[in-house]
Amino acid sequence: MLTIIILALIAIVVLFAVKNIRMQFITRPVFSFFKKVLPPLSDTEREAMEAGDVWWEGELFRGNPNWNTLHSYGKPTLSAEEKDFIDNQVMTALTMIDDFDIVHNRKDLPPELWEYFKKEGFFALIIPKKFGGKAFSAYANSTIVSKLASRSVSAAVTVMVPNSLGPGELLTHYGTSEQKERWLPALAKGDEIPCFALTGPEAGSDAGAIPDVGIVCRDTFNGEEMLGLKLTWDKRYITLAPVATVLGLAFQMRDPEGLLGDKKNLGITCALIPTDHPGVVIGRRHNPLGMAFMNGTTQGKEVFIPLDWIIGGPEFAGKGWRMLVECLSAGRGISLPALATASGHMATKTTTAYSYVRHQFGMAIGQFEGVQEALARIIANTYQLEAARRLTTTGIDLKVKPSVVTAIAKYHMTELGRSVMNDAMDIQSGKGIQLGPKNYLGHPYMSNPISITVEGANILTRSLMIFGQGATRCHPYVLAEMEAAAMENQHEALERFDALLMGHMGYATRNAFSALFSALSGSRFGSAPVSGETKQYYKDMSRISSALALMTDLSMLIMGGDLKRKEMLSARMGDVLSQLYLGSATLKLFEDNGRQQDDLPAVRYVMANRLHLATKALEYTIRNFPSRPVAWLLRGLIFPLGNHFTAPSDKMATDLVGGMLKPGPARERITFLCPEFEGDKGGIAEVEQAFVAQYACKDIYKKLKKAQRAGELPAKVPNLVLFAKALETGVITADEEQKLQHADKLRLAAINVNDFEAL
Repeated sequence: MLTIIILALIAIVVLFAVKNIRMQFITRPVFSFFKKVLPPLSDTEREAMEAGDVWWEGELFRGNPNWNTLHSYGKPTLSAEEKDFIDNQVMTALTMIDDFDIVHNRKDLPPELWEYFKKEGFFALIIPKKFGGKAFSAYANSTIVSKLASRSVSAAVTVMVPNSLGPGELLTHYGTSEQKERWLPALAKGDEIPCFALTGPEAGSDAGAIPDVGIVCRDTFNGEEMLGLKLTWDKRYITLAPVATVLGLAFQMRDPEGLLGDKKNLGITCALIPTDHPGVVIGRRHNPLGMAFMNGTTQGKEVFIPLDWIIGGPEFAGKGWRMLVECLSAGRGISLPALATASGHMATKTTTAYSYVRHQFGMAIGQFEGVQEALARIIANTYQLEAARRLTTTGIDLKVKPSVVTAIAKYHMTELGRSVMNDAMDIQSGKGIQLGPKNYLGHPYMSNPISITVEGANILTRSLMIFGQGATRCHPYVLAEMEAAAMENQHEALERFDALLMGHMGYATRNAFSALFSALSGSRFGSAPVSGETKQYYKDMSRISSALALMTDLSMLIMGGDLKRKEMLSARMGDVLSQLYLGSATLKLFEDNGRQQDDLPAVRYVMANRLHLATKALEYTIRNFPSRPVAWLLRGLIFPLGNHFTAPSDKMATDLVGGMLKPGPARERITFLCPEFEGDKGGIAEVEQAFVAQYACKDIYKKLKKAQRAGELPAKVPNLVLFAKALETGVITADEEQKLQHADKLRLAAINVNDFEAL
């Protein structure tokens, strides 16, 4: 028997170690199989993959994250100039905002706010300083948009769009010198208002399928015959279009007469066109869920433009898709996540305050466990939103283009924003549904689906983009193997594939053993870059990373190109990657904040949820895996002892809420994007002042409760009567009665809502 085992081992060693034998019996058959199951890539898919960079998500995808790399990225900070702008210009802008008036009366920003935004450079945050811009960091850009969004989504979107996907960004990265000199200074000063037209009736999330066309031809422009384009387009959902003076346009460029060369279909191209150019039509305005930011349509039919109006000049003809993907990924990681994070900061600030000052059944509603359950989700999701905002903008500021990370940020952060607003509405109830100047929840709640929908619908972002791009871009071997399979020289292709295959097999084997060993040992022997309570979270995430890498390899092996069509499966595997990314962001925020002990309740709750959701996604993928033998193998390797990661406990929720129903540094760290200021017209300062005043009286209220239990004071009387009786009986002093009366006046103002003449 021993002889047979030894001979078998020798045969295996020879099979893999002797190249000629390996090539004949392993590499050639696998190469042939790989080419058959290789998922077909369209040109737009290939360009999208090549356009993005692999960043931290690559570490998470490969089964053995280097956590020191995560910590090495540094803490995002504001420069002195950025901080000064936020402390002064942004705060001044906030005092000029009356969102109820903007949305319900004007249907637009007031003229003085438009002028202030232009004059102070709010539309120039990303434009280089040499052209009159601010050249602010992604973190600063995000912070500015978030603070504006804490008071008005309409104002925030108006500032957000020129500093996201649009002419300014495209010109900065790709424009010719002449285009930059012509447009960027005017855009920086607000003399020109930009919009970018990509979406149309037949092309939404599938932006690569735009039917709008530009035909290369000769025509006359300014009395001179020249080579140019005749453009025909029909676009909708274009933010700022109704007020834009310059239109960025994406279209399919064609050269049927071969005026530029042999290629007839050049592909997606981007051009810049003044809106007063003959033939340009700025159409009717949309009404995006009642919000007041400008959004509308634009059309044109056979509009002739010179070739040098192509962004980047004629040599960038057909390169528009790659340009858009690169710029879109940055905007997707800054703008929409900023809106979601603002919702979290505002909801946490106001809902913790409201839960303290709103009383029912003789006690603050924040003391009811049912309310605490929803309140804990709000607080934890806000901590998560802030963590993801910081890590994602850190990547962008490192000058990488992390397309998978920004897809994760866009999808999960807007969904977390939706969850936060739903819970805040449930807790504040009547206060939230009665629209008026004092209502700070209504407009963010109503506008939330806008973020869910734009820059790629969330359903498709989750089911097609996150894992679809991540599996190929982040895998250490698959993209290189695909490139080898596409090589024309078959001998060179086979040689290249052989080297990759050996590495791939070792990689897959390591991940299988790592997943199994970590599962059996409870990840006790994994490495972590820190000590203390958060140490185990790093180990558990490394275990899940190995499981994801193993599952990805087996999924691609079994399903091949069909994996693209198994959207529910690929979405769940994308969820695993996403939860690992969000968990990484949470742990990094805890480190960046200096490991504050009062942050630990939020970290515990968030990380329990991240690990629970990640392993639940793994479990559901195994349950629905098309090959049952492979599913059994995966379950045996990943969950040999079962899945013991559970949702956050009730104690985690009550501990988290208990620490947030009082003023303090932990609460300030996840509400600072919703600042207080004198003259706040939106009700936020009102409820915060009531909260602070009520909390300052907590010891006086304890005296009243004690006296009521002893029968010295009546139990159920109006507050002012109770205060007077307490003073009369000597339970409290005159000074304490004055404090109670002041706090109660603020409380009543905070819980009251607006009313109007009969409508």
